[in-house]
Amino acid sequence: MGHTLEGFAAACHRILTEHPTRAGRQQVCALLQEVLEDETFIAAHLGDDGPERKILYEDPQLGFCILAHVYQGARESAPHDHGPSWAIYGQARGETVMSDWIVEEPPSGDRPGRVRRARSYTLTPGAAHVYHEGDVHSPRREGPTRLIRIEGTNMDRVRRRPYQAV
Repeated sequence: MGHTLEGFAAACHRILTEHPTRAGRQQVCALLQEVLEDETFIAAHLGDDGPERKILYEDPQLGFCILAHVYQGARESAPHDHGPSWAIYGQARGETVMSDWIVEEPPSGDRPGRVRRARSYTLTPGAAHVYHEGDVHSPRREGPTRLIRIEGTNMDRVRRRPYQAV
């Protein structure tokens, strides 16, 4: 059976209401992996003409957002966290090499935090991964990719502090 955005959002809302914990996020991650297998859903929300970041749904009660990301070319992002929030990255098309980082020194004032790479792994189509509050990570892509990402809150409203790799 195919997934709809409305059904997916409702299921995420139910899970996060019943389990507002890391375990609930893992359940949402598993659900996202099912959605990533739905070619109709992916085609409807991650077309070639889509923007790099598009909020598909923002939950009025819990505040989480479901986003579509359509990236055209190669790019490597700096290490970052999601401030006071969490995020779940779901790979729909292409591949993203993710790196996890260990914080050696947190950001302070105007000074960026210092981080050391702990590991790297590749998200392939159908894979999803949870990043909890404070988890520092960085994505790298060699070409076009498509992602569905869920944020615990709309990151457009969150000030994030920079990190520097050492």
